[in-house]
Amino acid sequence: MKATALEFRFRFLLGVIIYLLGFIAPWNNFLHLDSIRTWQLLASWPARNGWIGFSAATIAVLVLGILCAFAGAFLRTWASAYLDPAVVKAGAMHGDSIVASGPYRHLRNPLYFGTMIHTFALALLMPPSGAIFCVVAIALVQLRLIAAEEFFLTAKLGAPYVAYCARVPRLFPSITPRIPASATQPAWPTAFLSEIYMWGVFVSFAALGWRYNSVLIIKCILISLGVSLIARAFLPKK
Repeated sequence: MKATALEFRFRFLLGVIIYLLGFIAPWNNFLHLDSIRTWQLLASWPARNGWIGFSAATIAVLVLGILCAFAGAFLRTWASAYLDPAVVKAGAMHGDSIVASGPYRHLRNPLYFGTMIHTFALALLMPPSGAIFCVVAIALVQLRLIAAEEFFLTAKLGAPYVAYCARVPRLFPSITPRIPASATQPAWPTAFLSEIYMWGVFVSFAALGWRYNSVLIIKCILISLGVSLIARAFLPKK
């Protein structure tokens, strides 16, 4: 179940490939599937059943996308603030100590959980078959990465990490902190710079979603990705 060292090293590239396949959904041409966006499909469903009008349903789905984009960006930034950016982007696993501050008091894997929530926002812009593929594939990849990291940390940190795992949920966060806070102080500017792509996606949805133009939002997301690649050059090196 756990990811290999090669999967972990190229996890960001693997994610990009999955998202790209979700957007282009190349199998649609062979299966002759509808190429409408998931956003349209979800909005049309309650409208067809007479629950609410199509316009209201479209706005509701947009708000859902904005909330998912914001939640993913906030959670990843909050988690990154308590980690060295070099560790977050590293191609190998690190585990010098247990992080017991910020979101790590509520769940063990806030970065991975934030990515999953973020994926729901992007899926709204994909064809339905691409959205299903993307959500499932990203979830499986994240679960494999979690399994690999937890196996590594258990072997390296031993009983203290096992005790931490026994108290703090793996994915679904507890409302109240499950462990006392450590003395680690968050580095918010560096965290924001590290997760600038995530915030770009949120801004793309929040600012441009009201034009109901999925292509425009996708273009802005690609710009955010480009900006994030440039920003990585300014992140502190370990």
